[in-house]
Amino acid sequence: MPPQTHRSGFAALIGRPNVGKSTLLNQLTGEKLAIVSPKPQTTRNRILGVVTRPEGQVAFLDTPGIHQAKGELNRFMVDVALQAVDDVDLVLFVVEPGGIAEKPEVSPGNRFILERLQKAGKPTFLVINKIDTVLKPVLLPLIELYRKEFPFAEVVPISAKDDDGVENLFQAVLQHMPEGDPLFPEDVLTDQAEKTLVAEYIREQVLRHCRQEIPYSTAVLVDFFDESEREPPPGTPPGKLAGLIRIAASIYVERDSQKAIIIGKQGQMLKTIGTDARKAIQRLLGAHVYLSLRVRVEPRWSERPDGLKKLGYE
Repeated sequence: MPPQTHRSGFAALIGRPNVGKSTLLNQLTGEKLAIVSPKPQTTRNRILGVVTRPEGQVAFLDTPGIHQAKGELNRFMVDVALQAVDDVDLVLFVVEPGGIAEKPEVSPGNRFILERLQKAGKPTFLVINKIDTVLKPVLLPLIELYRKEFPFAEVVPISAKDDDGVENLFQAVLQHMPEGDPLFPEDVLTDQAEKTLVAEYIREQVLRHCRQEIPYSTAVLVDFFDESEREPPPGTPPGKLAGLIRIAASIYVERDSQKAIIIGKQGQMLKTIGTDARKAIQRLLGAHVYLSLRVRVEPRWSERPDGLKKLGYE
């Protein structure tokens, strides 16, 4: 029997905000690499997640949702998403079936993405996510409609939240990857530094706990990351939290009124954000975490190129 061909390559997750791209990346990799929130525009940067199997390796790129870009931050996010298309072997165009029961249609936002994909000329899958929210026969008119708009290599219905169809999607993606050796060592899961993931976990709790206007004006920077006491004592059972990492981070907002909301009455909101972030960070790092948060005001940072650069969006 001839040896199995090894395949490897890059695939980009592209789509409108809040269609479940980050949930899908986390499900594919089995790890929480991308923060998730019901609020749109949660992902702001490209996030790499590598899935390695004996038969091949796929490096998935999660990208910000493509939306009408108003302001410097939004333009930055859309540029990140569209540039990813040029850097991959395969595009996964993720859509959701919401509102198709009466009359299926391609929304203006999705039509804009399809136009960009036509110009890119990359092999593309249509990935219909959130199929748990509709009856499967309802999907057929939507699939037919999209197939008339674009020559998709595959159409794969999934529910990323329920892990339904995700393995089928991975196997289909792998078969469209070029033959070749692994692109990353077997133990590499992402190119995200721990400090970057920590900052995102903190921002996730701001998204979770603060009302509508706050999350879009918020950025997080890790100021201090001391792991000198991280090494667990000899004899520590596997899986048990041990050792200590000390972290200080700043939550940036644009106005004093936003700072007051994040701090909350008698500091209660900031305490809640910190407590929930610390629990998630401990699971990520496998050690006890001392987390210190402060809130700083950086006026109009999301509208200024120098503000974006200062807060890591470049």
